[in-house]
Amino acid sequence: MIAGFKKRTATFLQTLKETGARCGEAWALKWTDLNGNILTINAPEKGSLPRQHKISEKLVSMLQSLPKKDLRIFGPYTCLSNFRSGYMKKRRSMSRNLSDPKLNQITFHTFRHFYATMLYAKTKNIILVQQKLGHRSIENTQIYTQLIVFESDEYHSATATRTDEAEKLVQAGFEYVCTTTENIMLFRKRK
Repeated sequence: MIAGFKKRTATFLQTLKETGARCGEAWALKWTDLNGNILTINAPEKGSLPRQHKISEKLVSMLQSLPKKDLRIFGPYTCLSNFRSGYMKKRRSMSRNLSDPKLNQITFHTFRHFYATMLYAKTKNIILVQQKLGHRSIENTQIYTQLIVFESDEYHSATATRTDEAEKLVQAGFEYVCTTTENIMLFRKRK
């Protein structure tokens, strides 16, 4: 879906996806909040805490390709409500063109839920999810993690015999399962 939008909106959505930021927090990001591949949310909303996120090279590149006309990354071009209206109009168009009504259910906040869900599924660490979302209360974080229901237990599997091979698999999102009697390390990643 992100690829179906123009550069500025696609970058905004990718930022939401990779940081779990609220749309207002992402909208308030300044160029000074970007330091290499570290993006700092310095204007948290709803009493949340400031936080830092390591972002992908893809997102860094997308951000760097935006015009630097203002102190803020997503600029003074329009207000957030106008930006949201443009997003919803394009989303409806994509939904019609692709005959996929579920696209109309994807809001800016959906990306925050996606981020929290995937981080929890990957780490099983509710405290880390709490910190990354900036929540002061674990109860707020639990709202996100209650929604996790994976319909399938299908995995891609991979093996490694050396530490450097195992490291590459972990970096690619595989999780360690066990080591066989032949000293072969088994890894898996959800399909």
